[in-house]
Amino acid sequence: MTKRALLFFHFLILSFFLSAQTISITTDHTQLVLKVNSQKRLCQTYLGERLSAQTDLSQLNMPEAGLSSSCIKGLEAYPVMGTEDYYEPTFEIRHADGNPTSVLKYVSHSQQGNETKVVLRDELYPVEVTLYYKVFPEEDIIQQWTEIKQEEKGKVYLGRYASSMLYFEAPQYYLTEFASDWAKEMQMQNQELQFGKKVVDSRLGARANMMTQPFFEVGLGGPARENEGRVLMGTLGWTGNFRFTFEVDNQHVLRVVSGINHDASIYLLKKGDIFRTADFFFTLSANGVGEGSRRFQRWMMNHQLHKAKDDRMTLLNNWENTYFDFDEEKLVALFGEAKDLGVDLFLLDDGWFGNKYPRKDDHAGLGDWQVTKDKLPNGVPYLVKKAKENGVNFGIWIEPEMVNPKSELAEKHPDWIIMLPSSQSSGAGGTREPYYFRNQLVLDLCNPQVQDFVFGVVDGLMQENPDIKFMKWDCNSPITNIYSPYLKENQGNIYVDYVRGLYSVLDRVQTKYPDLYMMMCSGGGGRSDVTGLRYFTEFWCSDNTDPIERLFIQWGYSQFMPAKAMCAHVTEWNRKASIKFRLDVAFQGKLGFDIGLKGLSDDDRQYCREAIKEYKRLKDVVWSPNLYRLVSPYEGQHCVVQRVSDDRSHSIVFAYDIHPRYGERLLNTRLQGLDTDAKYRVKEICLMPGRQSWLSCNNKVYTGDYLMKVGVKVTSASDLVSHIIEITKE
Repeated sequence: MTKRALLFFHFLILSFFLSAQTISITTDHTQLVLKVNSQKRLCQTYLGERLSAQTDLSQLNMPEAGLSSSCIKGLEAYPVMGTEDYYEPTFEIRHADGNPTSVLKYVSHSQQGNETKVVLRDELYPVEVTLYYKVFPEEDIIQQWTEIKQEEKGKVYLGRYASSMLYFEAPQYYLTEFASDWAKEMQMQNQELQFGKKVVDSRLGARANMMTQPFFEVGLGGPARENEGRVLMGTLGWTGNFRFTFEVDNQHVLRVVSGINHDASIYLLKKGDIFRTADFFFTLSANGVGEGSRRFQRWMMNHQLHKAKDDRMTLLNNWENTYFDFDEEKLVALFGEAKDLGVDLFLLDDGWFGNKYPRKDDHAGLGDWQVTKDKLPNGVPYLVKKAKENGVNFGIWIEPEMVNPKSELAEKHPDWIIMLPSSQSSGAGGTREPYYFRNQLVLDLCNPQVQDFVFGVVDGLMQENPDIKFMKWDCNSPITNIYSPYLKENQGNIYVDYVRGLYSVLDRVQTKYPDLYMMMCSGGGGRSDVTGLRYFTEFWCSDNTDPIERLFIQWGYSQFMPAKAMCAHVTEWNRKASIKFRLDVAFQGKLGFDIGLKGLSDDDRQYCREAIKEYKRLKDVVWSPNLYRLVSPYEGQHCVVQRVSDDRSHSIVFAYDIHPRYGERLLNTRLQGLDTDAKYRVKEICLMPGRQSWLSCNNKVYTGDYLMKVGVKVTSASDLVSHIIEITKE
């Protein structure tokens, strides 16, 4: 055999070997299959319900890479801008010589435990892209991320760097997105996806979201439904700009691209550095969003939420009680109210710091984390001591990423602030006026010195007050005046490096203070991503605590988030609603109060005390990931939600009547998740003092089969009425 013939023979063997490479990624119920074609390109050949072990995966169809394949389901796992696929790419690179693309070919893959690693490489340039897939089998969650590395001489820029590309084929596609604004978080909206692109994204920088939230649902074959139908549910774990692109191509294939928003973020990747994308998490449910929600909540509780197995503290916050107007005497009196109420912790909110520029409102003081001497002459240690004497723990509010222009920090370190250069002129000459969002600016967390300062805010408080149990970490402004003095010419890196700087700080906090509980807050629900919750024990869903609005907000968050992480407070919002209705809505989450007890009647105060006792008794069931959304507030004037313990011996039903119509026909509500053959006692709890339950099912025993097939009446024709119903196996 000639040398030429031998080389050709080796090429055929290699081509056959590569084309035979099939990579199967499975959870208990879902399977993703990737295959290498004859041109060494990695393609998706299947994503759906798990196939049997006897299935021949080589039978899964896969067109060859090339121009025709881009028109006939190319399905490349990580398509690059400028290659044969003309749809939305996942990756865009500009090499040091100006070449604007790469062709990524399969090199190798490995599977260890629950993690799959696939290495792709450009044959002409020293650029390597590694795709990672991590499965959580029991929860049926798949995590994807990508690592990009280059070894070129000169500057290499990344224009796009998605975490994931997924493909689907179905007759129809319906997107559920979660629109948002201040006090209007997680508003669910639905639309059919037609040919072309639909983009859901955010570019607020420091805040993960405000106009939209980093979650989505796609009904495959029809609108996403609660208990039936195929649905894709996904979220990006990134406390910053995100982007989801849903593109239906000319063959009616849906392409879903997820990752960090590349808008205004052309990233300079240095030689030898590794760019790690954000984590994308998804589940593919064959039984509607209810099943998907239970999967996500269980996954959060088992793998993601910080201190998920630990208890949570009920609390009293002073914010809506005093706002900025407080002193030591007022606070100590509130400690007594907290003890009387029966909560575990008192939280001191905004307004406790600043001396040269005391924090009297939101115009000054941010950045100067010294106690205001005129307001609190004995400092934080005195407050911690007094709270302890009253039998409650102490927590405190901080906003360490932010600065007011009117502060000592801004005067001393203007170079630490994200701000357009003062020398930058407009076309007409002169300097640009800075834009202030809520009278503040953002510190440059790209800068290691600033990271040290932000960590020092927490560290300083904890060093002085080791008995602080809780911090509320706020973030009230998106990044404005977008320029990093630290990055200088690499301004395209700012959005990504800011978030990485934040994570660096939070890693240090968590390492040094592992027992510290922290709430993630951002002008309400401006931060609610799953990676942020690796560092925080809970998050503030919204500044809107109107109980009616909270039913919708909590319904939206419950699609992905566990109740244990969702802070829900009783406040003065919507006084038309009784204290019972307000508390019963907050009972669904991580309970807190932001209300003055002196303004409540004796019965109201007594109800709060007794409800807190019941909450503490039942919180393991309240926080169970076994959630069943039974009646949607989006579909009428009622809302019913059920939680069930893992052993199905215990359940809680929350029923709310909002504004029922006159003469409305009330139907039985059929429960879910119970043991069919078991007998359960149904009992209404958390009744107002001296009141009796008027539910016809109260204190009666039914089989689980009856409760799930026939159901019971738990709604009424009355305005703003609520019931909490305990279901206990006999």
